[in-house]
Formats: sequence, C-alpha cells, structure tokens
Amino acid sequence: MKLAMIGFGQAGGKIVDRFLDYDDRTGSGIVRAAIAVNSAKADLIGLDNIPQENRVLIGQARVKGHGVGADNELGAEVAEEDIDEVQNAIDSIPTHEVDAFLIVAGMGGGTGSGGAPVLAKHLKRIYTIPVYGLGVLPGTDEGGIYTLNAARSFQTFVREVDNLLVFDNDSWRQTGESMEGGYDQINEEIVRRFGILFGAGEVGEGQEVAESVVDSSEIINTLSGGGVSTVGFASEDVEVNSSGGLLSRFTGDGGGDDSLDAANTTNRITSLVRKAALGRLTLPCEIEGTERALLVLSGPSEYLNRKGIERGRKWLEEETGSMEVRGGDFPRGEPEVAAAILLSGVTNVPRIKRLQQVAIEAQDNIDDIQQDSSENLEELVEDDEDELEPLF
Repeated sequence: MKLAMIGFGQAGGKIVDRFLDYDDRTGSGIVRAAIAVNSAKADLIGLDNIPQENRVLIGQARVKGHGVGADNELGAEVAEEDIDEVQNAIDSIPTHEVDAFLIVAGMGGGTGSGGAPVLAKHLKRIYTIPVYGLGVLPGTDEGGIYTLNAARSFQTFVREVDNLLVFDNDSWRQTGESMEGGYDQINEEIVRRFGILFGAGEVGEGQEVAESVVDSSEIINTLSGGGVSTVGFASEDVEVNSSGGLLSRFTGDGGGDDSLDAANTTNRITSLVRKAALGRLTLPCEIEGTERALLVLSGPSEYLNRKGIERGRKWLEEETGSMEVRGGDFPRGEPEVAAAILLSGVTNVPRIKRLQQVAIEAQDNIDDIQQDSSENLEELVEDDEDELEPLF
C-alpha cells in the first residue's frame, strides 16, 4: 500500500520520520511521500529523514515558531489559518500514485491534536482517496490537560477521517525507563506493526509472490465504514544455521527446511494468530463485536502454511463475530514469522470511556479553578481598595 504520510505536531513528525527509516531498512516502499507540519521550529529541525522542503512551519504570525503550548484550540486555529501552507507541500505529492493519506498525530499535545482533524477535513473535501488517521493517546500519568486534549481531539478526529487507527501510550510505557527511551521504543513498535500491515502485498524484483495476496484494496475494504481500529501483533523467531538453511523454534524441531512438519506449523500459526488477537493491542479492547478484520502472516514462505492461515482466519471470524475477515500471507526474508491483525470498527473500548470520564473531570476542575482564581484575585485587590486609589 502506497501512503502519503503527514506527521502533524511533534509526536506525528517523529513517527513519520521513523517510518521513512523503516522503509529504508526493509525496502518496503510504503511511504510514497512524507510531510511534517508543526508550529514549533525546533521540532522540525530535530527530524532526520523527512526532506527539508517537506517540513512546514505553521502559526508563525501567532506563535513565532515556539509552538502552541499544549493549547489544541490554538493548534486548530493556526492550522485553519495556514492550511494553504500545508496544501502547497501536499501539491508536490503525486496523488495518482498514492492509495491513501495517513495523518499521524499525538492527541495529547496542542499542534497535532488540534491541527490533525482540521487537515483531515480539508483533504477529504479535495481528494477522492481515503484519508486515515493514526492517533497516539497520552499516558494517564501525563496530566489532566493532556487527557482533556486527547478526549476532545479523539472525538473530532474520528469524525473527520475515514478510519482512525489508535495507539495507546498507556499500554506500552514501561516503569523505570527514561522519557526519551520510552517514546523511542513506542515509536518503533508503532512502525513495526503498521509497517507489516501496510507493506503486505508489495513485491519487489526477485521477491516471492504470496499465495494469497493482501493488496491495498483488502486494507481499504477492511477500513471502510469508518470508526476506530486497533492492531494486534505477535512473532516467533526463525533461526539460520551455519550452512544457510533455516532452523526454527517455530516448528518445534531441530530439522532444516526438509523437516518442516505441516501439522505442527499449522498449529503454531493458529497459536500465533490467537496470541496477536488476544495479546497487547495498539488500543486495548474486547475483540467481540469487531465489524471487520484483516489477518497478515509474514515471514519466509516455507513457514507460511496456507492451512494454518485459513484456520487462523476462521478462528478470528468466530472470536469477533464478524463475517468480514480477510487474510493472506506476506513472504519476507526477515528471520521471523509474524502475525499482524487489523481490527476495524471496534466499539467495546474501556480505555476510551475512561479517557472521556477523566477529561470531563479535568474540565470541571479547570472551570472551578478559574472561578476560584477570579474570586481570590478580587478579594486580594479589594482588601486594599479603601486605602489605595487605582491609577485609572
């Protein structure tokens, strides 16, 4: 699948930058064009892979390149005012070669959380190709203002895109790690999961063609109908012996290629699918009631057992209750067998309910604090009014 990726805000820019690095490392060719948009000049300078001409600074008249300070209403305003600046960069994208737009943004800050929905609305008005969002939720320990931003942005973003893929930082931060190290690991996890998903079906010269190809239309059909999506992932290593043949923990035996056991491999693939669906999703949720799903098994072709993939797809169909479960294989030279599962149209998401509840409480607290602050200031000033005269 060929994507035009637009990273909006600090988190969005870093993730798109990492996608370009992934493309370079794996030769997946997912990113047809990449743009970074920000109101903070320093964040744009810190990128490594996005071309300089595709880095767009917005809001210069309002914030002078210093960012919007976690004010996502201001972020939305500067995006509206400078949408032509962003469009100028998008005009250089050969959209006839692109399957979809993907707008990537952190939803807890100011620029991305406010500006990404504005851009989505703008792109949908102009282009006929799908416009997807990849929104990153802040951790619950990041503070009330970021939770409030995320809840308001989520509510708006999901309405403006054709589908919102969500990654929840709260489920992935590990205790004891540094802020920078934590986000680097999270960004790599995002890129790995979505890279395999969007890269399925791409075949370069000399590469093997899948038995059951997952092309861009399969992904688009799975994401059709809107709503919220999450991605599951699981992998097992494939080892290479000294003579160049493949040995595999995946098969459970010590033989090479000739000793691959079909029944064993089938069972292992089914187990991998279950692990991907029931393990740590990008957005934790109950998979029952999922509207549509897509299963991609990637790895060396000799380990991609057709029967196992079909059995895994049937199991996923039963677990989700969906009649629209697509599946296929993605032969890759990487020394692992991986299952990536896209669950689209999920609705039983406790994390979103909690996010909205905390945001409402945060909003009430902010209103109370502002009211108390105004009253306290009035009392402070009035204490001296009898003895002092104001200047004017």
